[in-house]
Amino acid sequence: MTHVNDATVIRNLLTSPGRWAVVGLSKNKARAAWNVSALLQQLGHTIVPVHPSADEVHGQRGYPSLGAIGAPIDVVDVFVHSQAAGDIVDQAIAIGAKAVWLQLDVIDEDAAARAKAAGLDVVMDTCPSIERRSLGLF
Repeated sequence: MTHVNDATVIRNLLTSPGRWAVVGLSKNKARAAWNVSALLQQLGHTIVPVHPSADEVHGQRGYPSLGAIGAPIDVVDVFVHSQAAGDIVDQAIAIGAKAVWLQLDVIDEDAAARAKAAGLDVVMDTCPSIERRSLGLF
């Protein structure tokens, strides 16, 4: 993997309250996005579910796409297959997000490079839950 995650970026994203659009978050409690989004709320972040069914999750209104949100987003958290990640990253760039976080096993080097070139912070192939523990954040 060419991209190397920056520990300072990870710490800043996890400890600075922000609006996280969680792409792939639905009402399915068996999916990793469900637990990770709850963790993000515990860390003081506002979550914005993004899923084609646009359900309300964890008390937050869902949207069918990033473009439908219509409000600033700090971090786009990507819970989709690697093959679909590039399109989501391009949408994150288009809406003016400040960062993209590609979850564990979500790898797209070209998309990461596009995001960096557009000025976004990039975290790839890791999970906020894992990083929270490694940073000692509770």
